[in-house]
Amino acid sequence: MTAAVNVASLGTAVNADSSGNFQMNSGYGSAAVAFGCRAWVNFNGQGTVAIRGSGNVSSITDNGTGDYTVNFTTAMPDTNYAIALTAGYTTDGGNPSFGVANRIGTSGNEQAPTTSNFRMNVDTTTGNVVDSKYVNASVFR
Repeated sequence: MTAAVNVASLGTAVNADSSGNFQMNSGYGSAAVAFGCRAWVNFNGQGTVAIRGSGNVSSITDNGTGDYTVNFTTAMPDTNYAIALTAGYTTDGGNPSFGVANRIGTSGNEQAPTTSNFRMNVDTTTGNVVDSKYVNASVFR
């Protein structure tokens, strides 16, 4: 059972400033603006791309091996957001290996994010572009 919480009763733990910014005190002594996760997605990038779970992500576009575009349901207010990416893949022999989604763009070429989407690659540590079974992206603004 979920209980409703009266935010006003929390005092300075949670409040909104005069500009409408959500603020919270998470143990540092004063309330500060909380920067939320504006979008997130967990998807299978092998074969037919399939989203396992997401928030504010409408779809994933498979642009080729290890090359994906993440499309937002609701556009970002601007392009000044931060993207956190992780990925893991399995080699042909079935031994688990891990790579990182470490650059935005196509085959190493930078491509600026837009308010409606961003493009990403999944690479191995040796620079090979791979389709990954586990791809995760979070967007903060």
